[in-house]
Amino acid sequence: MLVQIEETISRMRGQLQAQVPSGTDLQGHAAVMLALTDEPDPEVILTKRSASLSTHSGEVSLPGGRWDLTDPSLEFTALRETEEEIGVPADQVRVLGPLWKRSTRWQVQVTPWLGVVSPDVKTTPNPGELDAVFRVPLSFFLADPRIRTDRITIDRRAVYLPAYQFREFEIWGFTAGVLTEFLVKILGASIGRRDDVPLRALS
Repeated sequence: MLVQIEETISRMRGQLQAQVPSGTDLQGHAAVMLALTDEPDPEVILTKRSASLSTHSGEVSLPGGRWDLTDPSLEFTALRETEEEIGVPADQVRVLGPLWKRSTRWQVQVTPWLGVVSPDVKTTPNPGELDAVFRVPLSFFLADPRIRTDRITIDRRAVYLPAYQFREFEIWGFTAGVLTEFLVKILGASIGRRDDVPLRALS
């Protein structure tokens, strides 16, 4: 599966790189790392944000955060935040390139980066930011065992996203959107709006 992912990303790298914001002022931008383990059924590394945080508390997310004035690029932001949040240094992440930029419901522009790490990579949650770090096989999402479909309004446009329950973790919203787009556009997954699951509207 990883070979297919790398080949597809390689073909699309120029197009994807062209849409990455750059420059000295990236206020309002952020970056996340979609890190996959290097094994036959790659696992994606996800986090559960601390319940004590003032924003997005308790939510499942990808490692990442806001661009900082000292960051030379959004790729650097994604790598820096990955090390700060889950303890994986930049030299242990093989970055394949950017994915598609997405807007959050709060108008933050987020660029996901796709990276590959060893299956044996050690992760340690930052106690000030995270309650847990966990991994989910890509095959889980490819099977599309969603528990519902969420209707979210972004830029005055309705977006339908699946929500998943993996063990004690609920994966939904922005994180589910990044994963779904990656699976559909890179692996050709058939993950769309479904009428056989409950629909929940979020504003």
